[in-house]
Amino acid sequence: MKANPEWTLEKRKETILAYNYGITVIEQFPHNGETMNAPDLLATMIPLIDAFEKIGVSYSIGGSVASSAYGIPRATLDVDIVSDLKIHQVPLLVTLLESSYYRDEEMMIRAIRDSTSFNLIHLETLMKIDVFIVKDEDYPKESFRRRRKEELEEIEGAARYYLLSPEDIILSKLEWYRLGNYVSQQQWNDIMGVLKVQHRMLDMEYLRKWASELGLSSLLEQAIRDADME
Repeated sequence: MKANPEWTLEKRKETILAYNYGITVIEQFPHNGETMNAPDLLATMIPLIDAFEKIGVSYSIGGSVASSAYGIPRATLDVDIVSDLKIHQVPLLVTLLESSYYRDEEMMIRAIRDSTSFNLIHLETLMKIDVFIVKDEDYPKESFRRRRKEELEEIEGAARYYLLSPEDIILSKLEWYRLGNYVSQQQWNDIMGVLKVQHRMLDMEYLRKWASELGLSSLLEQAIRDADME
């Protein structure tokens, strides 16, 4: 993952420990130098991504997978993927996914018609993927347009996948935090992680513009203060 090169995985882990528990507690955790191991995550996503690419569906990985890539990795990952899947592509997609996922063709079609989401269950790992249909609205279209290819594994020659941008992950997480009545510490930690790791490379003008449009300005400014970015 080509995030901020100054932030090693170990430094990112230390940051979230310090944020939650105080700086001194870090000394109690041994540094073993392990990199994020994501074989189950990749095994869950790759058949879907391969099928999307085969039939010409654009996609972008979001949620905690993207926030972990850009910020502080966390143990539990929700696999959220945004796509521009069309109804006429569904039958072929269902066929291509047959050996890898439990899938419901009618659920897919309803999600496309309503611009909502459907889910898939990976048969080997039993992990769930939520696939969101990109909405025909200004911000969802803009965030989808800004997707970028990044690595999800910190190894030489790792494959690259489309992720939502760091700015759009922050905005998405702020929205989910608000929808959850401002109580999810996990969502807030994800936001803090991306802000702290990516802060020198973030497009703050873009962030503040869309935060204003989405009614998230006060939350964004609070997050910036909490991340010591002022």
